[in-house]
Amino acid sequence: MPVISFPQEFNEEELYIDLRSMTGHSLFLKCEGFNFAGSIKFKAAVAMVEAAERDRVLRPGSILVESSSGNLGVALSMIAASRGYQFLCVTDSRCNLATRRLMEALGSRVHVVTDPDPVEGLLGARLTYVRQLCAADPRHVWLNQYHNPNAWKAHYRTTGPAIAREFPNLDVLFVGAGTTGTLMGCARYFKRWHPRVRVVAVDTVGSVSFGDPPGRRMIPGLGMGVRPPLLDASYIDHVVRVEEADTVRTCHRLARRGFLFGGSTGTVVSGAQSWLAQHGRPRLTAVAIAPDLGERYLDTIYQTNWVHDLYGEDVINSDELTVPARSA
Repeated sequence: MPVISFPQEFNEEELYIDLRSMTGHSLFLKCEGFNFAGSIKFKAAVAMVEAAERDRVLRPGSILVESSSGNLGVALSMIAASRGYQFLCVTDSRCNLATRRLMEALGSRVHVVTDPDPVEGLLGARLTYVRQLCAADPRHVWLNQYHNPNAWKAHYRTTGPAIAREFPNLDVLFVGAGTTGTLMGCARYFKRWHPRVRVVAVDTVGSVSFGDPPGRRMIPGLGMGVRPPLLDASYIDHVVRVEEADTVRTCHRLARRGFLFGGSTGTVVSGAQSWLAQHGRPRLTAVAIAPDLGERYLDTIYQTNWVHDLYGEDVINSDELTVPARSA
């Protein structure tokens, strides 16, 4: 019987979903949403906070501050509450309302940026606000997930080895590209210890991470308005770009099979399907990482009016979403 004292002491690391019936390929989805923060960002948050405490950057009386589109903010809210810190999350209007309320329920403050930077968009405006806070009050401690190496080291130590243990004959790994902490931690691990594994980054159309022009992005989690400082593309074998309409469609296809996931997962699964359709072969084994679950997206991805207004009425009305009945 597991008994814990702090939320970060629990994380389900070994749960996978077989998506062969949906994709037609040997694709396993690693579920990273089964911890108290509900996402893979819990690992990075714990690693960054513990490093800051070891380095005595973070001390009693410090005020944690971070720019986040949602999941890291929730993770830091939970850790701050369990360790007695104040936390201020700087986000923007794309952050789900449920996520903002969750952070506030945990005792954190949330500042929502609404006016984008003319060059670097909403993310640039968020970062400017964080820098101004830190300059005005030295009690603020910015962990800076965009530059902090502990964000990728957490996955080098945990996520990568966990996948390798379960799939010793893995051929390809699909990882979403946001701040790229998860991507770079896994990519660095597999390139060092299992170099035969191909690492495929999945990005959203409108993201500039891999040199594409910026575009509208309404689903938080993946994609960046500035090139991620942690990204080293030399570790990446392929890049797949996914339209947000395909993200929504994939999320609904998964939901029709009883699996409610967030937008990042829909993007990664859609990208994996696209890559496997071109490069897949018999007996190829693939794993994709699902960063979170879908409850926080009920007012967006799973809300019909929101989807229709942004992507058109045919996105989730397609016959392909229907799942045939299965006999008992």
